[in-house]
Amino acid sequence: MKITIVYDNEVYKKGIGLRSDWGFSCLIKTKYDTILFDTGTNGEILLHNMNKLKINPGEISKIVISHEHSDHKGGLKSLIPFLEYVELFHLSHNVSTNKIISVIPEKPKKISENVWTTGRIKGIVDEQSLVLKVEEGWYVITGCSHPGLEKILPAAKKIGKVIGIIGGFHSFNNFKLIENLNFICPCHCTEYKREIKDLYPQLYTECGVGKIFEI
Repeated sequence: MKITIVYDNEVYKKGIGLRSDWGFSCLIKTKYDTILFDTGTNGEILLHNMNKLKINPGEISKIVISHEHSDHKGGLKSLIPFLEYVELFHLSHNVSTNKIISVIPEKPKKISENVWTTGRIKGIVDEQSLVLKVEEGWYVITGCSHPGLEKILPAAKKIGKVIGIIGGFHSFNNFKLIENLNFICPCHCTEYKREIKDLYPQLYTECGVGKIFEI
């Protein structure tokens, strides 16, 4: 699988005109599907970064919105004209159009080969995460982690053995919870990036627009 950070508070790949902004989005490309997880805040910035990263929105087959905050779903409206036919996995009311089939996953659900959603995880803000299977184990992709990694990681572990995590960790500071992972990449709204990096320098990876992971 190939994961490309398309929208984040910081730019990782310099010199090609990528733009940072408050919000998150990443593209997950497998041999079966092209999945966009979240759409950032601003559709113009999302499309700009996709263009710079040579991502064709028309190839997206599935979109997953982690939760209903504007910094994760704000770019969707601008993206729709460039889509072909997609399934939209989100936690709000149905938004079916001639291009979008709306799916609301209340429970864990396989959405593609080796790709699952945790389904709705209840919290101050309800949220879903993705869980991706690779040869060594499973990676979790989070939006903001509003329900807390204390709920998200156990939910993901019901699907498979979690070895890595990428995304926003919000106000997470229960650092022992992630000490046994092989890979940690805090993005977007993570409050304690420096502390996580200092504690787990061998596991920590920088996030930012243009960062690509091959897992």
